Amino acid sequence: MRKFLRGALPLLAALCVTSTAEAVYEADSDTGTGFFDYIENRRREERENQLTEEQEKLLKDIEEAKERLPHEQKPEDPAPAVFEGDDMVYYSGSGEFIATGKVDIIQLEGYRFQTDEATGNVKDKVVRVDGKGHVLQLTPNAPRVTLDGYKTVYNYGTKTGTMGEAKGKAGEYYLTGKRFEFYPDHIVVYNGTQTKCGAKSPDYHLSAERMEIWPEQVIRMYNVKFWIKNKVVGQRAYHENKMGEKGKNYFPRVGYNSDHGVYIRDTFEFALAPHLDLSINAHIESKKGIRSNAELEYGNRGLQLLGKYGYYYDSNDVWIQKEPSLYAEYSKKLGDLPVTGKIKGEVGHWRQNAVSALHQEYEINFAHDPIFLGKYLLVFDAGYKITKDSPENSTSGNTTVRGMNYNVLLGREFDKRLAAYVSYSYNKNNSSNSLFTYDTDDYSKKVQAGISYVLTPRDRFVVGLKWDADNHKLDDIDYYWYHDLHCSQAVLRWRGKRKKLEVHWEFIPW
Repeated sequence: MRKFLRGALPLLAALCVTSTAEAVYEADSDTGTGFFDYIENRRREERENQLTEEQEKLLKDIEEAKERLPHEQKPEDPAPAVFEGDDMVYYSGSGEFIATGKVDIIQLEGYRFQTDEATGNVKDKVVRVDGKGHVLQLTPNAPRVTLDGYKTVYNYGTKTGTMGEAKGKAGEYYLTGKRFEFYPDHIVVYNGTQTKCGAKSPDYHLSAERMEIWPEQVIRMYNVKFWIKNKVVGQRAYHENKMGEKGKNYFPRVGYNSDHGVYIRDTFEFALAPHLDLSINAHIESKKGIRSNAELEYGNRGLQLLGKYGYYYDSNDVWIQKEPSLYAEYSKKLGDLPVTGKIKGEVGHWRQNAVSALHQEYEINFAHDPIFLGKYLLVFDAGYKITKDSPENSTSGNTTVRGMNYNVLLGREFDKRLAAYVSYSYNKNNSSNSLFTYDTDDYSKKVQAGISYVLTPRDRFVVGLKWDADNHKLDDIDYYWYHDLHCSQAVLRWRGKRKKLEVHWEFIPW
């Protein structure tokens, strides 16, 4: 039996696009293989945005229901809802209704509510479910959501309500909560958990006394704990996630390589004030002990200020000590142009082995948005950089390097398995004219190229090389094997020219 009623059931209008939990790894590479991370992340997004059978059925049912509307809808009219059940009773005088037996309520803007029994009042615009209820949201320009919970009371006139113990999916996060509260502009979850691991018993998760889910795709959490299985590995008073964006990974990363031996890396972040965080990046290895750093960061509206102190390493495992250093960066889109401008600089005391100096570097850079040329992708940027080093206890004077730098990359995705790229770059700074070898090559002109092949849904193989275009010789060639585990990823890297091995394992990033 079907009945059309004025109203809506937008129980979860503040959540975001559903996605599947897959490991996403950014390569520690100086051969340009990070381009394949871009390809893999886009492939994941495509898979995540595919409609499920349940979502496709909802769209079909909405179209069929619209054809049976008793009269044409006006834009200002509230969206009607379709009530269906094995047995429907409606009292026109009081407005009360009772629906039992496979109750299916569809709100024509893109919501579905299913249960075995529901009661409510059409005049008061209230729906009540004492047992289990299933919610699906699929509206244009709004989040896709699924949720299963108990003891639901919802007023679709005021868009407020409550739900008892529930679990489901919000964006890329699997959620549970002891109590959900719904408001017109946000949702509050009490004693909740979230994770990207879709297992029945997640390998890791985050818990919070209170979570707030806001329509700008932000989850704000209070009194937060980070868990691996049933062990707490970290705590924070406040934590925030931007849905749909990859954030920092707050879980340990374990590995081995020929330079460090066995190592473990972890990040501990403390929110001191709005936009102000303190991060401690711990690095412990079997060969050289503890080599960690701390950063005090302020970030807001394109401006980033960082106070840095401690040890830092580049993709070639070259270490530098910053004692301390101040970094500033400001980036902004240039109006309606497909170009982003960036100004950045760093001033501080650097030390590398027996060399120490006051280090200064300043740069302006312009990067064009990726350009899609059929199956090809073109990326390029250019800038001007000034680097100055003033050594301590040296009679050789200051070292200053000024010059342009640019990078052009052309990539192609041949099919769902095969992708490749080639790039050419120039950087005035190199190890022959710089005091420090940290984050520099031995030459200014270089060519990078690579190929990626997906052998199985869980296994991907990558080869990346770097060519010294100044001296016309092969500088580096790296081989990678990426293997997806349950909710994490293992990566094996063999550095062919250097005869060095690296293996590491990490959880899916947050």
